[in-house]
Amino acid sequence: MARSNSKQPDLDWSQIRETVKLLTVSVTQVETSMKNGDASVNTLTESFTSLVSHMSSIDELLNSLDSCDEKEAALIHCVQITEKIQTSIVAFQFYDRLQQSLSHVVEGLKGLSELVETPERLYNPSEWKKFQADMRARFTMESEKVMFDAILAGKSIEEAVHLATQVDEKIEDEIELF
Repeated sequence: MARSNSKQPDLDWSQIRETVKLLTVSVTQVETSMKNGDASVNTLTESFTSLVSHMSSIDELLNSLDSCDEKEAALIHCVQITEKIQTSIVAFQFYDRLQQSLSHVVEGLKGLSELVETPERLYNPSEWKKFQADMRARFTMESEKVMFDAILAGKSIEEAVHLATQVDEKIEDEIELF
């Protein structure tokens, strides 16, 4: 027997079940996007690895040649390309942070779905408190924790984002990129 849904509600219809369906859609969208992003980043990673290898070979060949203006110009280009590759690698690190954050969103949405669809847990404040604590404990970035705490404290989205951004800026100021 088919369950009731929002298109054809009956006495079995449940806003909770509809909420869980919508949360599942969000989880699926984020997970699919992450998988697609991973495939692209893996391709880019392989390309950059190959570029580094080729640049090393070119550099070795150039250094084996007698000194001339063309050799010096080519070596300068090699240095510039290597710097661009290093900049790209740093960008991958920021992508990794995005992936971590989205993974936390997915886990949070899954956990919320489980909580909402279980009546014994849904109406139990201690279950909500435990879920929130578990969710916060999964965060690996300080900015995520600050944003989470701000939202739970009743701050607006804009205020929470501002606080998290301040934390990220402070951390970035303390990190030396090489």
